[in-house]
Amino acid sequence: MDEKPIKNKIKLIRPETLEFIILYSQLRGKAFASNLALAEALGFNNPSSITEIIKSRQNIDPEKLKIFKEKYSEYITGAKNTVKSEQPTGPRAKFEGIPMYEIIATASGVEVYSDINDKEPMGHMNFPGIEDCDFALPVWGHSMYPYLENGCWVALKIIHDRKILPGEVYYIEWGDYRMYKRLLASDNEDEVIAHSDNITEMVGDRLKYSPFVIKIEEIKKLCLVKDIHKKHNH
Repeated sequence: MDEKPIKNKIKLIRPETLEFIILYSQLRGKAFASNLALAEALGFNNPSSITEIIKSRQNIDPEKLKIFKEKYSEYITGAKNTVKSEQPTGPRAKFEGIPMYEIIATASGVEVYSDINDKEPMGHMNFPGIEDCDFALPVWGHSMYPYLENGCWVALKIIHDRKILPGEVYYIEWGDYRMYKRLLASDNEDEVIAHSDNITEMVGDRLKYSPFVIKIEEIKKLCLVKDIHKKHNH
């Protein structure tokens, strides 16, 4: 049986999805009380469908957006519908976005450690859903493909208490290096297994990106990957 090619998990977000996410954040608690109420209004079988769109950037069916705008038209009048609209007013007006730091990968695909606080940000990332993130970094190398693609940008939230959710993808600063890894539970409570999603590239008969064990106390910085934005080529 022929193997199916691995699909890229990083999706381009369509304009109608961006519009829905922005309107959702503006109308939640006003036009609808919960995701359950909204799901019923739009004809979704489960409120998790709304969560997938808002949190995971699953693209919305244009027909669903049309129903949404028709049903809540009285609330939408005068609302900001596009990313390039005027700056918002009220409590969120001061949010300029999270700082974006450019870093350069080494030949091995792993960045040698340097404190990003010593660098000036190249810009700011401002996108619904990343308000609680701390900064954004690009992805370098191919060890986490297809989940993280070389060249995309990732919004990161610093985990100050060092509590790790096994199976989630993190950005870590460890030893003299910085890297993205999926952290898995180890047999020892004071350790985690740093796993790379790319299990197709081989060097001889060995994985190019083999998993390895890290002492939790040796991790200098632990950040959860909260959002992924594919870098556009112009």
